[in-house]
Amino acid sequence: MISLVEQLANAVLARDALKVRSLAQELVRSSPLSSLERPTISRPEALIVAAALVELLAFRNHVPPPSWTDKVGGLETPFHLLNSAEGMPRLRAWCEAESPEPLRRRKLFAPPDYLSEV
Repeated sequence: MISLVEQLANAVLARDALKVRSLAQELVRSSPLSSLERPTISRPEALIVAAALVELLAFRNHVPPPSWTDKVGGLETPFHLLNSAEGMPRLRAWCEAESPEPLRRRKLFAPPDYLSEV
């Protein structure tokens, strides 16, 4: 069975914004973020996305992230979480400059308020 964290990472990689929001809300409600176990994810990029999102959600909920997130690096190729950023240079530049730190340091780019309503 695929963990909730892996489902969330896969939804981000698929740029399915509605599913991302729903899964992020479920993750925040389901368990303390600071004690989440490292998920068993076979795709390296999905693990990177998972670590970035768990850190972001922990930060937004004023709790420390689980220790395993510190040990996960970044993507080799930048990835924009908004599909529209691919074709809109100003939006892309804004996301690259203002993306939340847990995302940006792993070469994931989104608006500064990404998942702020979760």
